[in-house]
Amino acid sequence: MTPQEYVQQKAAASGSSFYYAFLFLPRPRRAAITAFYAFCREVDDVVDEVSDPGVAAAKLSWWQQEVAKSFRGQPEHPVMKALMPCAREFGIEERHLHAVIDGCRMDLEQTRYLDFPGLQRYCHLVAGVVGEVSARIFGQTQPATTQYAHTLGLAFQLTNIIRDVGEDAMRGRIYLPVSELQQFDVKAHELLKREYSPRFKALMQFQAERARGLYREAFALLPDADRRAQKPGLMMASIYRTLLDEIERDGFQVLHQRVSLTPLRKFWLAWKVQALGRA
Repeated sequence: MTPQEYVQQKAAASGSSFYYAFLFLPRPRRAAITAFYAFCREVDDVVDEVSDPGVAAAKLSWWQQEVAKSFRGQPEHPVMKALMPCAREFGIEERHLHAVIDGCRMDLEQTRYLDFPGLQRYCHLVAGVVGEVSARIFGQTQPATTQYAHTLGLAFQLTNIIRDVGEDAMRGRIYLPVSELQQFDVKAHELLKREYSPRFKALMQFQAERARGLYREAFALLPDADRRAQKPGLMMASIYRTLLDEIERDGFQVLHQRVSLTPLRKFWLAWKVQALGRA
């Protein structure tokens, strides 16, 4: 299997909404974003699939060394072999990849966040930086597009947090800030016991409204000159906002299940943005 086949398989197997946005890109950009996404998946899987924190930390350290070696021209892993030929052309820097690893390391070291600013730091590393790199690959020409990408990445991550509240709690992680749990009088043990209540619904409604506000803010930040190039991000936004709507329509029943959209619906939403040019 070639490195390119490896990253393609990794991206397709994830079933992620991101994959559907990649399909409409020209081949060189599609190859770059697929390789970068595969890197993000590899690092994220270390935290999600390795039960021993010590082993997971060692694997993340290995990835740090692999990134450093790759930027010195010595990649070993198929993901890095696929990614490095694209790095210079699309402005992918070593610091970007280290930031993603640092974000995943936070999952090993921190399972709760006292307030939203603390959570934002985590989101910046695992989603904002990913948005920044993605915008470069898609064809960014305006400096202001970077802030758009960071804001959209934050909106995506908050949507993920809403979707995965129950699943994350079972893994010992609660991303909802402690101060906001207290504000709505929702106890951590209620999440672990999958107990729904009007208080929990109000908390989740608050989270959803914040995410929607960030989507609106991101769209307002996107310069007109880059709107066409950034269609893949707008495709993802359409899919994620539709997912958020579904979760809300379902009454935020996220403690016992993971709400998702069908592959056909994701493709349809992506195609509509491709055709109409807006999320």
